[in-house]
Amino acid sequence: MAKIKEGPKVVGIGELLWDMLPEGKRAGGAPINFVYHAARLGARGCAVSAVGGDTLGGEILAELAKNGIEHCIARLDYPTGTVLVKLDDKGVPSYDITENVAWDHIPLTQEALAAVAEAEAICYGTLASRSEESAKSVIELLSRCPKEALRFYDINLRGNYYNAELINRLLGQANIFKINDEELVTLKQKFGIKGDKGQVCRALLKEYNLRYLILTAGAKYSEVYWHGGVSRVDTPQVKVVDTVGAGDSFSGAFVYGILSGMNVEQAHKLAVEVSAYVCTRSGAWPKYERKQFL
Repeated sequence: MAKIKEGPKVVGIGELLWDMLPEGKRAGGAPINFVYHAARLGARGCAVSAVGGDTLGGEILAELAKNGIEHCIARLDYPTGTVLVKLDDKGVPSYDITENVAWDHIPLTQEALAAVAEAEAICYGTLASRSEESAKSVIELLSRCPKEALRFYDINLRGNYYNAELINRLLGQANIFKINDEELVTLKQKFGIKGDKGQVCRALLKEYNLRYLILTAGAKYSEVYWHGGVSRVDTPQVKVVDTVGAGDSFSGAFVYGILSGMNVEQAHKLAVEVSAYVCTRSGAWPKYERKQFL
């Protein structure tokens, strides 16, 4: 896909890796998945991460180029990240994430600083900040983005690579927060928050001065809270191949919709449609055309 220069610029900061699926390897990493889908819809996508000087690193950079994604990717003397993905009978993945890989050492480069300085939206998660080295780079890059930029934090909890202090640190940088129903239970326990899901979501919206809070509940529904109300959409029933990257495609589509001038309900509907489609395809980066949804 060719770069679409006139689109809003979105940047993903964090893990760039190969998902090792039963049928073979697929490019992935939540913040970069976000960039991929925003770019499919018309954004200028830019990935900030690190890969190794190995063959896998060269191959994943080629994938970015093939899909029209600009990048500020350091090549380091660490292996390129990989994740062993196992799918259950409903296509829901579990992950075995390799440690001490290149994206655990994301450097703060002038190219990355320049990229975030012109970003209209930035996506980041918790996983890439499992190492203090990458966490420092993520926080510094977020501090350099334009004040009006959308700062999208997808909590995206994996394994034991998180704690309440880290979540609070990252959430404090956000103006959009995305969490799923299982993660919400974990967050309530970690933060000692009381109340039902609606009360918790509205409390977080107020406490962190968020523009939007997105709650997803897999095959059931999703909700978007903002200070003017809440949008709820039931999840379409589709034939699921796997759900790898589906949440990230939701994120990329929602942000693209908001940046394109859609209201919350319109952006939410677009996000649901795109993520449902992604569930019918293998891997986090399935091919599709903008005109399928817009």
